[in-house]
Amino acid sequence: MFRAVIFDWDGTLADTKKAVIQSFQSVLTEAGCKVGDEFIVRRIGIGTKKTIIETFRECHKKLDAMTLEKLAEEKVRIQIELGNSVKLLDGAFDLLETLRGKSKIALATMSGRKVIDELLQEKRINRYFEIVVSADDVSNPKPDPEVFTVSAIKLGVKPKDCVVIEDSVFGLRAAKAAKMRCIAVPSGAYSREELEKEQPDLIVNSLAEKETILHFIFN
Repeated sequence: MFRAVIFDWDGTLADTKKAVIQSFQSVLTEAGCKVGDEFIVRRIGIGTKKTIIETFRECHKKLDAMTLEKLAEEKVRIQIELGNSVKLLDGAFDLLETLRGKSKIALATMSGRKVIDELLQEKRINRYFEIVVSADDVSNPKPDPEVFTVSAIKLGVKPKDCVVIEDSVFGLRAAKAAKMRCIAVPSGAYSREELEKEQPDLIVNSLAEKETILHFIFN
């Protein structure tokens, strides 16, 4: 039995793809940097600033620290405005409700604090999480394990007693690096086959497979 369950947000608990793509494309287009939507989608989960840096590199454009900060702030502002387009994924609410009171629950996301606080309140699920660790609380984005190790420390739980639920290869690699067990769900940008290559401890098609997930967590 695991003492704590740590959820990712983008693509795991919520379908944020539309808001993420539109907010990034808005600021990047304004900056004269054009990439396809898929380029952005495949980087969901590594953080706003790292995505902007990689996009500018792809466009062979120079990026200074001041411009990076400005673009990141504007992207966050736009993404918050697009909050209505974000929907909880199938099975997310039911799984959180079932876990409540039975396990410590944390959210570890590379979304910024302003974005995630707004969305959790809007979707009325902030009450489920004992702690929320955002991109603003760590120095290194996934696949670095920092966001998960910080979560464990704040929960007062050892890494071996934590299980992470993730949708991306970055997240699974981060969970493994943090010495935690991990459940993969192909509800984001990555296929089941891509996630299987990362050798998660369990893979389910969606969070709606509640009984399978609960059996792994509690047995």
